[in-house]
Amino acid sequence: MENAIEKHTIAVLVDNEPGVLARVIGLFSGRGYNIESLTVAEVNNAEHLSRITLVTSGTRMIIEQIKAQLGRLVPVHRVHDLTDEGPSVERELALVKVAGTGDRRIEALRLADIFQAKVVDATLSSFIFELTGTTEQVDDFVGLMGQLGLVEASRTGVVAMSKGPAAF
Repeated sequence: MENAIEKHTIAVLVDNEPGVLARVIGLFSGRGYNIESLTVAEVNNAEHLSRITLVTSGTRMIIEQIKAQLGRLVPVHRVHDLTDEGPSVERELALVKVAGTGDRRIEALRLADIFQAKVVDATLSSFIFELTGTTEQVDDFVGLMGQLGLVEASRTGVVAMSKGPAAF
Protein backbone atom coordinates (compact mmCIF):
# COMPACT_ATOMS: atom_id res chain seq x y z
CA MET A 1 0.00 0.00 0.00
CA GLU A 2 1.74 3.17 -1.17
CA ASN A 3 -0.03 5.52 1.29
CA ALA A 4 0.95 3.50 4.35
CA ILE A 5 2.88 5.44 6.99
CA GLU A 6 6.31 3.94 7.63
CA LYS A 7 8.83 4.75 10.37
CA HIS A 8 12.43 5.06 9.14
CA THR A 9 15.77 5.55 10.86
CA ILE A 10 18.07 7.69 8.72
CA ALA A 11 21.77 8.30 9.38
CA VAL A 12 23.40 11.37 7.84
CA LEU A 13 27.14 12.09 7.79
CA VAL A 14 27.75 15.85 7.78
CA ASP A 15 30.51 18.39 8.26
CA ASN A 16 30.74 19.38 11.92
CA GLU A 17 30.25 23.12 11.51
CA PRO A 18 27.88 25.75 12.87
CA GLY A 19 24.43 25.83 11.29
CA VAL A 20 24.37 22.30 9.86
CA LEU A 21 21.79 21.00 12.31
CA ALA A 22 19.67 24.11 11.75
CA ARG A 23 19.67 23.42 7.99
CA VAL A 24 18.62 19.81 8.50
CA ILE A 25 15.87 20.78 10.92
CA GLY A 26 14.82 23.59 8.59
CA LEU A 27 14.37 21.07 5.80
CA PHE A 28 11.95 19.12 7.98
CA SER A 29 10.04 22.06 9.43
CA GLY A 30 9.77 23.89 6.12
CA ARG A 31 8.04 20.92 4.52
CA GLY A 32 5.98 19.84 7.50
CA TYR A 33 7.87 16.60 8.12
CA ASN A 34 8.06 15.33 11.69
CA ILE A 35 11.23 14.27 13.50
CA GLU A 36 10.38 11.65 16.13
CA SER A 37 13.94 11.28 17.42
CA LEU A 38 17.18 13.16 16.75
CA THR A 39 20.73 12.56 17.94
CA VAL A 40 23.92 14.29 16.83
CA ALA A 41 27.56 13.73 17.73
CA GLU A 42 30.98 14.16 16.21
CA VAL A 43 32.20 10.79 14.97
CA ASN A 44 35.47 11.76 13.26
CA ASN A 45 37.48 14.43 15.03
CA ALA A 46 40.29 14.54 12.45
CA GLU A 47 37.91 15.19 9.53
CA HIS A 48 35.39 17.19 11.62
CA LEU A 49 32.48 14.94 10.70
CA SER A 50 29.30 14.44 12.70
CA ARG A 51 26.60 11.82 12.44
CA ILE A 52 22.97 12.81 12.67
CA THR A 53 20.61 9.93 13.38
CA LEU A 54 16.95 10.74 13.01
CA VAL A 55 13.72 8.80 13.11
CA THR A 56 10.87 10.07 10.97
CA SER A 57 7.59 8.77 9.59
CA GLY A 58 5.80 9.19 6.31
CA THR A 59 4.62 7.47 3.20
CA ARG A 60 7.24 5.79 1.00
CA MET A 61 7.15 8.84 -1.29
CA ILE A 62 7.73 11.25 1.62
CA ILE A 63 10.64 9.15 2.96
CA GLU A 64 12.26 9.16 -0.50
CA GLN A 65 11.80 12.95 -0.71
CA ILE A 66 13.38 13.40 2.71
CA LYS A 67 16.42 11.32 1.73
CA ALA A 68 16.83 13.13 -1.60
CA GLN A 69 16.53 16.57 0.01
CA LEU A 70 18.97 15.66 2.77
CA GLY A 71 21.45 14.45 0.14
CA ARG A 72 21.30 17.82 -1.63
CA LEU A 73 22.26 19.85 1.45
CA VAL A 74 25.80 21.22 1.05
CA PRO A 75 27.38 19.93 4.29
CA VAL A 76 25.96 16.39 3.81
CA HIS A 77 28.42 13.67 2.76
CA ARG A 78 26.18 10.58 2.93
CA VAL A 79 22.60 9.62 3.71
CA HIS A 80 21.72 6.07 4.74
CA ASP A 81 18.22 4.76 5.37
CA LEU A 82 19.03 2.09 7.93
CA THR A 83 15.46 0.81 7.78
CA ASP A 84 15.76 -0.02 4.07
CA GLU A 85 19.42 -1.04 3.90
CA GLY A 86 19.18 -4.23 5.94
CA PRO A 87 19.61 -5.31 9.52
CA SER A 88 20.66 -2.66 12.01
CA VAL A 89 20.96 -2.18 15.75
CA GLU A 90 19.00 0.64 17.38
CA ARG A 91 19.33 1.70 21.00
CA GLU A 92 18.20 4.51 23.24
CA LEU A 93 19.42 5.57 26.68
CA ALA A 94 17.05 6.87 29.34
CA LEU A 95 17.38 8.22 32.84
CA VAL A 96 14.19 7.61 34.80
CA LYS A 97 13.49 9.14 38.22
CA VAL A 98 10.97 7.30 40.42
CA ALA A 99 9.86 8.42 43.88
CA GLY A 100 8.26 6.07 46.35
CA THR A 101 8.56 4.15 49.57
CA GLY A 102 7.58 0.75 50.86
CA ASP A 103 6.06 -1.71 48.38
CA ARG A 104 6.24 0.76 45.48
CA ARG A 105 9.98 1.14 46.04
CA ILE A 106 10.45 -2.64 46.11
CA GLU A 107 8.35 -3.07 42.95
CA ALA A 108 10.36 -0.35 41.14
CA LEU A 109 13.59 -2.19 41.99
CA ARG A 110 12.10 -5.51 40.86
CA LEU A 111 11.03 -4.07 37.51
CA ALA A 112 14.39 -2.36 37.07
CA ASP A 113 16.04 -5.75 37.54
CA ILE A 114 13.77 -7.34 34.91
CA PHE A 115 14.61 -4.56 32.41
CA GLN A 116 18.31 -4.65 33.39
CA ALA A 117 18.19 -0.99 34.39
CA LYS A 118 20.96 0.23 36.66
CA VAL A 119 20.42 2.34 39.75
CA VAL A 120 22.66 5.39 39.24
CA ASP A 121 21.31 7.42 42.18
CA ALA A 122 19.37 6.46 45.27
CA THR A 123 17.91 8.38 48.18
CA LEU A 124 15.56 7.21 50.91
CA SER A 125 12.60 8.28 48.79
CA SER A 126 13.70 8.03 45.14
CA PHE A 127 15.81 6.27 42.52
CA ILE A 128 17.27 7.32 39.22
CA PHE A 129 17.52 4.38 36.85
CA GLU A 130 19.66 4.16 33.72
CA LEU A 131 18.22 2.00 30.96
CA THR A 132 19.56 1.21 27.52
CA GLY A 133 17.39 -0.64 25.04
CA THR A 134 15.12 -0.36 22.07
CA THR A 135 12.64 2.50 21.98
CA GLU A 136 9.88 -0.01 22.74
CA GLN A 137 11.73 -1.31 25.81
CA VAL A 138 12.28 2.22 27.09
CA ASP A 139 8.60 3.06 26.43
CA ASP A 140 7.52 -0.04 28.35
CA PHE A 141 9.80 0.71 31.31
CA VAL A 142 8.71 4.35 31.54
CA GLY A 143 5.06 3.26 31.29
CA LEU A 144 5.40 0.78 34.12
CA MET A 145 7.28 3.28 36.28
CA GLY A 146 4.43 5.71 35.68
CA GLN A 147 2.32 3.50 37.91
CA LEU A 148 4.99 3.42 40.63
CA GLY A 149 5.81 7.10 41.11
CA LEU A 150 7.53 8.31 37.94
CA VAL A 151 8.81 11.84 38.54
CA GLU A 152 10.57 12.47 35.24
CA ALA A 153 12.35 10.79 32.34
CA SER A 154 15.12 12.02 30.07
CA ARG A 155 15.86 10.16 26.83
CA THR A 156 18.72 10.42 24.36
CA GLY A 157 16.82 9.52 21.23
CA VAL A 158 17.71 6.67 18.91
CA VAL A 159 21.27 5.85 17.92
CA ALA A 160 21.64 3.22 15.23
CA MET A 161 24.21 1.35 13.17
CA SER A 162 23.92 -1.18 10.38
CA LYS A 163 25.04 -4.71 11.17
CA GLY A 164 28.04 -6.30 9.49
CA PRO A 165 31.59 -5.23 8.71
CA ALA A 166 30.86 -2.30 6.36
CA ALA A 167 31.45 1.21 7.70
CA PHE A 168 29.10 4.15 7.34
